[in-house]
Amino acid sequence: MNSPVLESKALKHASENLVEVSDLHFSFGSNAVLKGVNLAIPRGKVVGILGVSGCGKTTLLRHFGGQLRPSRGSVTFDGQVVHQLNNTELYAMRRKMGMMFQVSGLFTDLSVFDNIAYPMREHTDLPEDVIHDLVLMKLHAVGLRGAHALRTSELSGGMERRVALARAIALDPMLIMYDEPFAGLDPISLNTIANLIRRLNDALGLTSIVVTYDVSESLKVADYVYFIHDGVVVAEGNAAEMVDSADPFVHQFVHAKPDGPVAFQYPSRPYAEELEIPPAAS
Repeated sequence: MNSPVLESKALKHASENLVEVSDLHFSFGSNAVLKGVNLAIPRGKVVGILGVSGCGKTTLLRHFGGQLRPSRGSVTFDGQVVHQLNNTELYAMRRKMGMMFQVSGLFTDLSVFDNIAYPMREHTDLPEDVIHDLVLMKLHAVGLRGAHALRTSELSGGMERRVALARAIALDPMLIMYDEPFAGLDPISLNTIANLIRRLNDALGLTSIVVTYDVSESLKVADYVYFIHDGVVVAEGNAAEMVDSADPFVHQFVHAKPDGPVAFQYPSRPYAEELEIPPAAS
């Protein structure tokens, strides 16, 4: 029989983490992208997942939402193993999640107001007067209440990201996932988005996952960070401690060093062989 003390600790551990990833493997054909990822996302925290382009960050996010099924291992969300859910259960789980896409993903033929109202109209039976007030509330939270009548073509890049953020919180989710939220933004818009992520997470009691390669902003906004390289977690820790980390990968990534574990050249045959030039005689 298990000890009651051990059982209570296990239950406490499970309740503290909204998302748990255990030995997650995934491949696209013969290309192994995730090779045994292990991480946990505590409730109420902002967690950064950092790594170079192509390291598997977005693939990992797709497992959180159930778009992809692991070849081995699991993702658990709020106590449910994601890949074991049927369609009805999966859609119910996704209603607890918000997503801010890398390219915003707004409906170009709808106004700002209707973009925010869309998930409310699609997934709830709320009357239009209540939806009206909720949409303005979400837009006010991101500083764009006055832009509710604009078309998406009239928005700047920073405004578009803020509208996407307002839509991500439209249904008051438990978890918000941000896929490269800082990409392509000017410094003012970038800082604005970073501050909004932190402020909304704390004010609304959310849990946030920020997937990015932008080191400086992610370390400012996150409580805890994971570094992914070659399909596994190579380092993790409190965000404030990462700047001075002695870990070779973290040091190279945080300080943008050209030399280190991350090679600039994609693996290939020796250059002379590629050019079919015989090596020089010794």
